[in-house]
Amino acid sequence: MSLSVALQMDPIEDVSVDADSTFRIGLEAEARGHRLFQYTVDQMVFDEGRVLARGRPVTLRREQGNHVTFGEWAEVDLSDFDVIWLRQDPPFDMGYITSTYLLDRVHPAALVVNDPFWVRNSPEKLFVLDFPELTPPTMIARDVAAIRRFRERHGDIIVKPLYGNGGAGVFHLRPTDPNLSSLTELFAGINREPLIAQKYLPAVVQGDKRIILVDGEPVGAINRVPAAGEARSNMHVGGRPEKIDLTDREREICDRIGPALREKGLIFTGIDVIDGWLTEINVTSPTGIQELERFDGINAAALIWDAIEKRLASR
Repeated sequence: MSLSVALQMDPIEDVSVDADSTFRIGLEAEARGHRLFQYTVDQMVFDEGRVLARGRPVTLRREQGNHVTFGEWAEVDLSDFDVIWLRQDPPFDMGYITSTYLLDRVHPAALVVNDPFWVRNSPEKLFVLDFPELTPPTMIARDVAAIRRFRERHGDIIVKPLYGNGGAGVFHLRPTDPNLSSLTELFAGINREPLIAQKYLPAVVQGDKRIILVDGEPVGAINRVPAAGEARSNMHVGGRPEKIDLTDREREICDRIGPALREKGLIFTGIDVIDGWLTEINVTSPTGIQELERFDGINAAALIWDAIEKRLASR
């Protein structure tokens, strides 16, 4: 089965060949004989009923700085592809949301991974609200008085932008920290979105586990340990990845959420678990498959393509 595959992503020439999950997915696609075409979201166009994109065919190799060869620029009709990867990084703003509306118009005739309807309707920090028994105490609010009451109930809390990513804007506020009002004022000056507050989990200093799921099934995990003096474990901000296994509690979490992921066409997801508590379900552009492959030899990219090819063959 040779497939035509479009990669909707950030500029591929700028990625790290040893860390970027989309790059690894592309390499696996080429190994299977699939053909790649790459475009950025700003090159999407809705034109009289057709969803078009301007981009280039690409050939990939694991050679940083010389990792992509581009073909000629072309404008393509996205409905002509077998598979479209929705993989540009957040922020999850109206630009991101608009791209999912456009992709709705070609999916499922062209299989969009992950399903754009459910990417739009399952933001990372909101999807977890469907599983309150698995998550730490959580509040979503814009009102500083409400967040202050939440802190009075739970002591140490984490406050972060509801639609943020990569650890940006994450604050650990202790019971006597005087900066809560200033932080909410700062966020209010930037946008009109609420904040999310969660009870602080002290075990985060031992790591925030990223578990990779393919079509709702866990395939492995990496542990992300915060740098000294940091409250955030994201690898974007210095978190250190480590080899780690899944616990019984984490398998229970995966068993609980797996059916919902499969139903929603969320083929490649990454969940974040701290001390047995689910904190995020990452559906936009989850990462971690290259670290998992280095630590455990698990080729998650191959498992992802197996799931995609199975879906296409069942049509």
